[in-house]
Amino acid sequence: MNKPSALLFLVLLLAPATQAAPAAVAMPDRYSAETATEIIKAGGNAVDAAVAAAFVLAVTYPEAGNIGGGGFLTVYMDGEPAFLDFRETAPGKAERDMYLDEGGNFVQRESLVGGKASGVPGTVAGLAMAHQRMGTLPWRDLLAPAISLAEDGFVVDPMLAAYGRGKVQEIAGETNFEEYFAGLIAGQRFKQPELAATLKRIADDPQEFYTGATARLLVEQMQQSGGLITLADLAAYRAVWREPIVAQWRDFTIITAPPPSSGGIALVQLLKIRDYAQPLFTDVWQNSAQYIHLLAEIEKRVFADRAEYLGDPDFIDNPVAALIDERYLEQRAQAIDPNAISSASSVGPGLESPDTTHFSITDSKGNAASLTYTLNWDFGSGVVVEGAGFLMNNEMDDFSAKVGVKNEFGVIGNERNAIAPNKRMLSSMTPTILLKDAKPALVVGTPGGSTIFTSVFQSILNVYDYGLSPQEAVNATRFHHQLPDATVIRHDQREIAGDTLHELTNLGYKVQPNSWGNLGDVQLIRIVDGKAQAASDNRGRGVAVVLP
Repeated sequence: MNKPSALLFLVLLLAPATQAAPAAVAMPDRYSAETATEIIKAGGNAVDAAVAAAFVLAVTYPEAGNIGGGGFLTVYMDGEPAFLDFRETAPGKAERDMYLDEGGNFVQRESLVGGKASGVPGTVAGLAMAHQRMGTLPWRDLLAPAISLAEDGFVVDPMLAAYGRGKVQEIAGETNFEEYFAGLIAGQRFKQPELAATLKRIADDPQEFYTGATARLLVEQMQQSGGLITLADLAAYRAVWREPIVAQWRDFTIITAPPPSSGGIALVQLLKIRDYAQPLFTDVWQNSAQYIHLLAEIEKRVFADRAEYLGDPDFIDNPVAALIDERYLEQRAQAIDPNAISSASSVGPGLESPDTTHFSITDSKGNAASLTYTLNWDFGSGVVVEGAGFLMNNEMDDFSAKVGVKNEFGVIGNERNAIAPNKRMLSSMTPTILLKDAKPALVVGTPGGSTIFTSVFQSILNVYDYGLSPQEAVNATRFHHQLPDATVIRHDQREIAGDTLHELTNLGYKVQPNSWGNLGDVQLIRIVDGKAQAASDNRGRGVAVVLP
């Protein structure tokens, strides 16, 4: 494989008339973009490209790309939708109150930093399962690019170098992170020989990660770092094929993430409530104060349902059909006050009786893959598995460690998302595909914690309501609103216009920057009349390519 170019690029080319469908990639960095492109050129399909790119990101995008975390894959393959859940699970020794002190107070640092913060990783199992069912190229060939980049090194982007410095300062002395990643220096080549050796073992046999030398190294690290993951936990881990959320919206069929993600249900609710509230949006400009207020009113209702009803489907019954029922969503829309902020107490769940990275790929056969996976916070728990060279997640913070208390993303949950052995924590990841006439029309997703599905929602509206190009749609200023902060809107580092800010303040909103920087890193592909456009959010270091 040729060495990647040092320049970011966006190529918008028309597919030849003889090509069955346009192929495109929208990726979070240039290494994954080149890898996915080369895999498709070599005859691989969207899943082949997704698997290869995911392993590359474990090398070149260590703040979120991973083999020590987990995620979700939404696919449309050979005319059929599918969804793969490779979310992390709580260790067998996990306990409901494991992050509470003797006084019953939530000690959040333990759920974020160090060995105790990690769930059982699912990425390797998930990628292997996807390849086994849908891949066409040899498994070993798909790992070759990642192995090469780990062994020979890659040139560190300034943004990655800055993230690395920040993490070193944030957790100095608490983990072994600095020992492994202090060498992330902008413009210099960064090599990871231990990770290369691990990837070679996985290339020989992916189950080795769960039962072989890598598994033993992982457990030894957990023992050193105060973690709970055992060899039995690893051997028992399974990725799961689940029925995706499939819903109609306008002329499109939405294929998106079911529980244990809340994202797919939330996205369908957001889009449909928006349409039921159409009279309120008449002559309302994108990102005006009234637009932001109306979306905030919709979003707080969706977050109320998220907190009350959703959790791991292997442990609870999720009322999916009821939450996306047309009559229910119409009633939710009718409760929106266009002129005033609804109080948190007045916006409860509506039913009677709840750092990541993303990429989007389409191939020339009409298939599409939308993959979101994560370590949770930047660089996860900060714990590196010594001898294996990969970072562990801190996904345990996505559980409700204590009912009514916020996690790191400000989200409040209840007993449905309480910690339990072998349980999957609730997520907001929303890898999504929109179909039109049974063909992919939009492939989209983003990182961003609890802001994921609101960012996907706004990006979709930017394209279909306001006619923005894909690049304009993902670059536009985004904002976010969630309970219990009923009067707070968080926006990204692109300022909301002064007049709009003044109007929002007059309405009673407190507008403040998002605490962890930008709201997501949207990767979007749109297909219209057999032609593709691909866009990578320019807040990040991503690359989008349409293949000729």
